[in-house]
Amino acid sequence: MQIETYIDSLISYAMNHGLAEPEDHMVLQNRLLEVLGKDDYVQSHEEQTEDLEQILKGILDYACEKGLCEDNVVSRDLFDTKVMGLLTPMPREVIRSFRENFAVSPEKATDAYYKLSCDTDYIRRYRIAKDMRWKYDSPYGELDITINLSKPEKDPKAIAAAKNAPQSSYPKCQLCAENEGYAGRMNHPARQNHRIIPIKVAGEDWCLQYSPYVYYNEHCIVFNQNHTPMKIDRSAFEKLLDFVGTFPHYFVGSNADLPIVGGSILSHEHFQGGHYTFAMERAEVVQRLSFSGYEDIEAGIVNWPMSVIRLDGKDPVRIADLAEKILNCWRGYSDPALSILAETEGEPHNTITPIARRRGELFELDLVLRCNLTTEEHPLGVFHPHADKHHIKKENIGLIEVMGLAVLPSRLKGELTALAQAVAEGRELRADEVLGKHADWIETLKQQYTFTAENALEIILKETGKVFSEVLEDAGVYKNTPEGREGFLRFAHAVNA
Repeated sequence: MQIETYIDSLISYAMNHGLAEPEDHMVLQNRLLEVLGKDDYVQSHEEQTEDLEQILKGILDYACEKGLCEDNVVSRDLFDTKVMGLLTPMPREVIRSFRENFAVSPEKATDAYYKLSCDTDYIRRYRIAKDMRWKYDSPYGELDITINLSKPEKDPKAIAAAKNAPQSSYPKCQLCAENEGYAGRMNHPARQNHRIIPIKVAGEDWCLQYSPYVYYNEHCIVFNQNHTPMKIDRSAFEKLLDFVGTFPHYFVGSNADLPIVGGSILSHEHFQGGHYTFAMERAEVVQRLSFSGYEDIEAGIVNWPMSVIRLDGKDPVRIADLAEKILNCWRGYSDPALSILAETEGEPHNTITPIARRRGELFELDLVLRCNLTTEEHPLGVFHPHADKHHIKKENIGLIEVMGLAVLPSRLKGELTALAQAVAEGRELRADEVLGKHADWIETLKQQYTFTAENALEIILKETGKVFSEVLEDAGVYKNTPEGREGFLRFAHAVNA
């Protein structure tokens, strides 16, 4: 196709998706010519395409051919984001539309905002469609297993370019509001097509946006307008509960505020939420708890591989009161027999991963007890995926996985397929540079299954789900055993003391 065909196709795309009106046509055309370094334009009579991925690929190939863009994945992402930024409405328009829709309903506001985030290619739908997703029926309910491919892996050229790129402290991190409209660089993503919604959370200035990588439906990020560190305290509970009061169709949760059990960005206070029902939400309370002075709050231990106290009530202030009491007790609580130590050599270990949602008229807050203690036997964490599972999952267990959605490393897409083929063919794995790490696991599975070319991949995907379920059990401070349950009840009694 001629470059003019891709330009015309992109303008038609903008019109068809509400990003532009017919009156905008000439300005968009000239903006695109400018960014592509063209001084002339000859209308194409070739058939246009509606496929945004194809349109952008055509524009990128032209830009690389003309020396406007280096031909590596990061440079191409920087350039096509610049192109899509030309079509993206200004913040004032996006905010005005959000507030008009919110006056009708919060759900109408988020529906339209999410659609915009997809249509501007801030959320790259064609990449997300390549993610691997399946379910695993665990003893705790149906877990979501994903291999997320929407975050592209850098090729060697891009890695070298990023290494040599000048360092900058602007924006301070990838969550800061200054990312809105930012051109990006080799070591920081472009965000010209990114728009943020200012909101109030418990009376403070916060912002709402969507994650560009969308691990689940309408995966949103709610972040403090100021670059301030993560902290789990009473105010965090109040903010979470206030958010679901404003957006009752969304859940919202926070990563813990300590390394190993926390998220990847601890320097900027933020939550993650969205319009999705996780297995943890569907899990039922298996043992009721009562806390003195809080008889109006229903409390209980959830049937989950990690250690969860669920609080339900009509008054969010009362829930925050009790959550604070539980947190304060847990911060200083030790049970050496179960390897739970509040601190060692002055370093604190205990914190909480909280998740808030609405359940009808009730406010609900799940408190997941976390401990980041390390030992010689478990140098990455006692309550972290253990070494025998690192061939599948070695990374920290953050908020999303706590709730029952595995975010597995992208390497597994190729490895699991190759592993299934190797097992079906009866090949020796231990000498294989890539697949050797899975050899012990496969030897165990051979005792349970007869592998064939037809069933090998199905079995391996199912057992990968089982490994994730066991990873969550590793991360649980109180195991689902009689000893673990007794320990959990000892802590509940300590809260009442």
